[in-house]
Amino acid sequence: MDRMERLTRYAGIFLGVFALFAALRITQGVTAPLAVAFVVGVILSPLSDRTDRLGLPHVVGALLSLFVTLLVIGMIAASAQPLIAQLLDAAPRIWIDVQNAVQMFQRMVAGFSQMSEGLSDALSPPADAFSSDSGGDGGGGEEEEGLESMVPTMADALLYAPSVAGQVLIFIGGLFFFLLTRVDIYNWAARRLAIPEERAELAMRLQRAEKLVARYFLTITVINFCEGALVALLLHVIGMPGAILWGFAAFLLNYLLYIGPAILAVSLIFGGFAVFSDWHAFLPLAAYLLVNTMEGQFVTPSLIGRHTAVNPLLVFLALVFGMWLWGPVGGIVAIPLLLWVLKLNDGRPVAQAPRS
Repeated sequence: MDRMERLTRYAGIFLGVFALFAALRITQGVTAPLAVAFVVGVILSPLSDRTDRLGLPHVVGALLSLFVTLLVIGMIAASAQPLIAQLLDAAPRIWIDVQNAVQMFQRMVAGFSQMSEGLSDALSPPADAFSSDSGGDGGGGEEEEGLESMVPTMADALLYAPSVAGQVLIFIGGLFFFLLTRVDIYNWAARRLAIPEERAELAMRLQRAEKLVARYFLTITVINFCEGALVALLLHVIGMPGAILWGFAAFLLNYLLYIGPAILAVSLIFGGFAVFSDWHAFLPLAAYLLVNTMEGQFVTPSLIGRHTAVNPLLVFLALVFGMWLWGPVGGIVAIPLLLWVLKLNDGRPVAQAPRS
């Protein structure tokens, strides 16, 4: 009977957790910006604590932190706007370069004639499509038409504008009110989730977890910025077009541990073959791998420290689950949330198994 009760309890816990994550995925339009607001609020907690120590009201610290957040987002958007415009202007050329790179890979496996012909038919338009129109203009028009179909139109932007604006407002409101009442939230959690003898310890664990996440994210941001700048410099030296854009991509994608660098490495392979020839095509990839290896093996471990060391499998699973749950936003907030949960349980006494 005891075993049946345990199985029933475990089944109930499993169904409850499954229902919780299903609800988070269904309501990602609301829960994702709230999760980002929580993570940003934890990151900005040192600034709020500094205003509290100066004797200023909580609302001043919350407004100051919110202003700093919006200012940083605005600066990133302003700096990224020229790069995005440059990318859109160069999109037709990049599209043709990618097709040329794919065709080059096809020629490398020319021994497999049937496979090569199948890939050629699937990845590139047939040769007679270019010769059927006068002067070969028809083929270029089809490529441009196919490319334009992938670029978001003004109608698409207007369609998604209300949803994006709503999520931005949810993020701003959630961030402000969390910063304004986070001390009260921690005290409430300590009263509700712990017995009277452990409330003080739980409050201390919440503060330690908050400081750890803030220190981790700020340090990672500095490291990613330096890595992106160095990648852009090296790519510019070797003559890679759009070096600043590649560096900006390296800065952003490095927040997605394992997955982001892999995506950028594959992109640099195609970009290298589209620009260079022979073995020089691997120079962009080699430059990025050199910088990323130095960052991953020496810089990050020395600056972050062993107190943030997490099992790589657990990090990977958190990334995959976060991206499945909330997309790229989930991948960014997955690691801070994981560190917060692990630090919150750090030092917690382990329950002894009942003796039979």
